[in-house]
Amino acid sequence: MTAYRAKRLPVQRGPAAWNTILGPQAAPEVLRADLTADFVIVGGGFAGLSAARRLTQLQPDARVVVLEAGRVAQGAAGRNSGFMIDLPHDLASDDYAGSGDDQALIGLNRQAIAFGRAAVEEYGIDPAYFDPAGKVNGAASAAGHDHNLSYAKHLASLGETSDMLDQHQMQDLTGSPHYRSGLYTPGTVTLQPAGYIRGLARGLRDRVQVFENSAVTGFTRQGQDWMVRTETGSVSAAKVILANNGHLESFGIERGRLMQLFLFASMTPDLDAETLKRLGGAPRWGVTPSDPMGTTMRRIDTAQGGNRVITRTCAVLRPGMTASQGDVDRAARVQQGKFDQRFPQLAGMAMEYKWAGHLCLSLNGVSVMRAVDDGVFSACVQNGLGTARGTLTGMGAAEMACGEDTEITRYFTAEAQPKALPPRPLSDIGANVVLRWKEWRAGNE
Repeated sequence: MTAYRAKRLPVQRGPAAWNTILGPQAAPEVLRADLTADFVIVGGGFAGLSAARRLTQLQPDARVVVLEAGRVAQGAAGRNSGFMIDLPHDLASDDYAGSGDDQALIGLNRQAIAFGRAAVEEYGIDPAYFDPAGKVNGAASAAGHDHNLSYAKHLASLGETSDMLDQHQMQDLTGSPHYRSGLYTPGTVTLQPAGYIRGLARGLRDRVQVFENSAVTGFTRQGQDWMVRTETGSVSAAKVILANNGHLESFGIERGRLMQLFLFASMTPDLDAETLKRLGGAPRWGVTPSDPMGTTMRRIDTAQGGNRVITRTCAVLRPGMTASQGDVDRAARVQQGKFDQRFPQLAGMAMEYKWAGHLCLSLNGVSVMRAVDDGVFSACVQNGLGTARGTLTGMGAAEMACGEDTEITRYFTAEAQPKALPPRPLSDIGANVVLRWKEWRAGNE
């Protein structure tokens, strides 16, 4: 008898600020019964909810159950930077240029964006939560500007447009004198990620059963079906989709091949009118660093949860999938310095929220979107691109589970298996030394 037993999921440090600023959610529905379904999805984030929506398109009469360990939008889906990026965005490169078939990946990313846009329209999600505003790669140094020039040249070779902004244009946009230049690309959607995910779950509930606070403890093959268990109930289904990103390893799948990282962010209080006047700039914008290990900045307005600025920087490898409070505190100190450096007119402002967000990478940059057992499909390992890649792998896993052969399934099933990681613990120490060195090398970016 095939059985998979899950490790207990660790607690994520700090609030899911994107979710918190939207106000309280309706009381959760917890699985407290033994159900039968056609499909059961483990995980209610970008991948899991996208898989559920795709299943409703492919098999409208199917019984679909989603099991989310916590509250919808309270986990990783509510802790990211909120960029759904269409262009190559390889975090391991110097300037984001990919090393594979960038043309194919751009096309797939745009499928994910179109899928999300259609969900916004179909489910009546607030369009402010899915803003096709594009983004800017900000450069604060000559080296950063060179990264942008290199990336712009790469994009031009792919037939993609971009616009270089000078220092004055960057200050007009952000209110910050920090940036020397910026490379604007128009295809990125800036999300209020918790608002989008909440809306997606709400829109699905008419056709999909979504259970929260219902962590899966394991699943076992019983005859033709899989029995998926939680502490208070179970679901028997012919097909299982694992949409739990790095927690795929919690079930013993791809063990020793996945890198469990944490990124960190902080968010200002809601800024009053006088502070906004001192800040200047546009009410909404997103700036990613020209160096992938630099500092991401975003500004949102009241439609997205208050007039706030978000700072994202620092990374640490934690194979146990738990960031410490010390990790959060250290990152918060660095972020305060980055914020003060960029906005001297607001220097010293205390951050209201500070948090860690879990992500999962493979050494060779591949996802795990394939059948991992008979009737079990994975939509995992997003390589730091949880919004677009999560949407794509969720769509693809649903298509595979329905026997569909699509551009998405062909792309991801052609990828190699994640490479085995070097032996621990020296590899963990080495990885964190490299991450800290890359953070230092990024400097002011």
